Amino acid sequence: MTDSSRPPSSGDSDPGAHFDSSKMELKLSVKLRAEQNAVDQVVRSVMEVVRDSGCSPGREDDVELALAEALANAVVHGAKCDASKTVECDVACNQQGAVWIVVRDPGPGFDPTKIAHPLAEENIYSHHGRGIFLINQLMDEVRFRKNGTEIHMIKK
Repeated sequence: MTDSSRPPSSGDSDPGAHFDSSKMELKLSVKLRAEQNAVDQVVRSVMEVVRDSGCSPGREDDVELALAEALANAVVHGAKCDASKTVECDVACNQQGAVWIVVRDPGPGFDPTKIAHPLAEENIYSHHGRGIFLINQLMDEVRFRKNGTEIHMIKK
């Protein structure tokens, strides 16, 4: 895990435009090998920094679960658990305590509108789509960029 002096980049129109880089109290950039067993340690390390910095007070559990789901999806679906590939995660916090997280994977992407709703009767026993559904429930803003290879999440 390395601290970064740059704010998270989107490459597209910026969903977190209200995150003025001069007013960010926390800027963190992490890279991990695309292995499922790497996700938990990265989540713990990132959340330790988030908690210590006072970001998202009272909402840390929501941020932690959304981060874990996004990283797991990037590793499993984007990088296909190929340890030779890398998943990236940028985290920023502004003075108001809002957190902006960007997770990038090296995969071909996907169309988030094609993900079946996990609460629909025909999908109740499906093993897919629950992570994205959960992220959308936990975070205040969620956007997919770069053909679905980036997820931008904001918790205000």
